[in-house]
Amino acid sequence: MAPPLAVVGPAVAAPSFRTALPSRLRPRKLPSWRRAALPKDEDYYLIDAEESIGDGFSFSGGKYGEGPSKSDEWFAQGKMVNAYPVYGDKGKAKDPFFGLAMGSGSQPSDDVFRWFCVEAGSSSNPKVLLIHGLPSQAYSYRNVLPLLSDKYHAIAFDWLGFGFSDKPQPKYGFDYTLDEYTASLESLVNAVAPDKLSIVVQGYFAPVAVKYVSEHQDKLNHLVLVNPPITDKHVILPSPLASFSNFLLGEIFSQDPLRASDKVLTSCGPYMMKEEDAMVYRRPYLVSGSSGFALNAISKAMKKDLKAYIESMRSILGSDSWKTKTTVCWGMRDRWLSYDGVEEFFGGLNQKIVELPMESKCGEAIRICTSVVVKSEAAPTH
Repeated sequence: MAPPLAVVGPAVAAPSFRTALPSRLRPRKLPSWRRAALPKDEDYYLIDAEESIGDGFSFSGGKYGEGPSKSDEWFAQGKMVNAYPVYGDKGKAKDPFFGLAMGSGSQPSDDVFRWFCVEAGSSSNPKVLLIHGLPSQAYSYRNVLPLLSDKYHAIAFDWLGFGFSDKPQPKYGFDYTLDEYTASLESLVNAVAPDKLSIVVQGYFAPVAVKYVSEHQDKLNHLVLVNPPITDKHVILPSPLASFSNFLLGEIFSQDPLRASDKVLTSCGPYMMKEEDAMVYRRPYLVSGSSGFALNAISKAMKKDLKAYIESMRSILGSDSWKTKTTVCWGMRDRWLSYDGVEEFFGGLNQKIVELPMESKCGEAIRICTSVVVKSEAAPTH
């Protein structure tokens, strides 16, 4: 068992979310034809379905209860790590609608931001940092962590603005720009993996990770990109994400926990979530408005700067100076990021592509991606 990550600053308790949902947000009983179609196996947390039951309009069941929750259990596994200084002193953060003072969850830390991290495996093993995509949480790696723990010291974290990490109101210490995310990633890596490491990054945060790695290739053993946006088509955010960047409407949408969580997460592929897992992803949006405002801010930043970051990533990966061992894992079921042009780009660079075929179920996809990391030490350097 790995020793706990260094904890700096006061302990943080898992926010409670026992309040009953308004009637319009309460899970509804599924029609009999949909209940009959539910799979019986317990293979991981995403299961194939033509239509997601977590699409923001109907659910498989579940309710707020007084007993233990998946969110509480997940929080208990992690630690808060301090990294990346808070810049500026602009007073107490206020909401953008009425100018009212926000709660403590929307306020910046005193001097250094707090990140929620979960680790598995001995600290003496090679380190692997698992970076979630947009909009998600470290919780998406919960089944990967134990699979890596035998040979690796695996660490998953919540980005600022997500999960249990700090979520300052934009313009009060953190503006959620891609440049800030790149700089903050450097601070976090220095805190949890001061020596060499491997990085696995998924989706729209891949350009951020590539930019960081390009400036610290001496620290990297291996980089695994999972469905990274790389083509001209990938520059355009999918509508579920783009809606949060709309003026005023985005602020309103981002305060709807079902739209900001379930509908976005399940629109990217033909999957559905168990209710107990969906509750973990909803939790930040139900506790306060800070997660919604952060999602709104990062969506605007992506819409503004994603094209430049993708172009930069293409240039970095194709340059003669890129020496980092790189593997691309691509799930063919991704509804947001098409495979058209991906093979041509990475194949032309002689970088390994691991395709996860259409028939792959989520459990199998997790095992395939994990095996890429485990076997990477024996692979030749690109």
